[in-house]
Amino acid sequence: MNLENTIESILFYQAEPLSIKRLSDLLKRNEEETLQAIDRLEERLGSTGIRLLRNGNAVTLGTSPESGALIEAMTKEELSRDLSKASLETLAIVLYKGPITRAEIDYIRGVNSTFILRNLLIRGLVEKIDNPSDQRSFLYTPTFTLLEHMGITKTADLPEYAETMRALEQFVIQKEEEKKEEEAKETTEKDAVMPEAELEADIIEEDDAGMNYDDEELEARYRENEEHGTI
Repeated sequence: MNLENTIESILFYQAEPLSIKRLSDLLKRNEEETLQAIDRLEERLGSTGIRLLRNGNAVTLGTSPESGALIEAMTKEELSRDLSKASLETLAIVLYKGPITRAEIDYIRGVNSTFILRNLLIRGLVEKIDNPSDQRSFLYTPTFTLLEHMGITKTADLPEYAETMRALEQFVIQKEEEKKEEEAKETTEKDAVMPEAELEADIIEEDDAGMNYDDEELEARYRENEEHGTI
């Protein structure tokens, strides 16, 4: 895949602005190469329904101006619908765990939440703020409009706030433990296979050498396996 196509894939996946520096770091290219690829991508997208948008040192993907009226109508229709189960799930995570990164939301849900979050942003239910710990990402937090609509003044007033927070924390801890157990299992299985494979390799090597053993222990292991008919 050429560089401009890779940039297009990254911007589509992120669904939010990325700086030239961040793109260059992801692509492991210098900024001049990245800018040249961005120029080529912008030219190619000029005749499609997607546009490359620039704002200072950041770029993102957007729809063409010609489709603006249709997109606006679709947005209004979408906003008139009830929130889906996935949207409610994501909104609850932002309410109880926010400010929170998209990566953390994805980890809790187990799926990519990019388009769900964009829908919630359009509805004015969540907002993005700068992440003081990592300038390459944003934090998602509930809007004051949402809190007002729910009749609360702060997230701590949410129903069963303490219990829900504990349940979410326990859920994350459990996922981490399951991940570690799976990694440990894979390591154990790999280690269990290696000695046998190494033994077979040693035996083959000695066979090729004409049974001239220099290692008495290896010779004993070979004789034992020969007697048991395992070789």
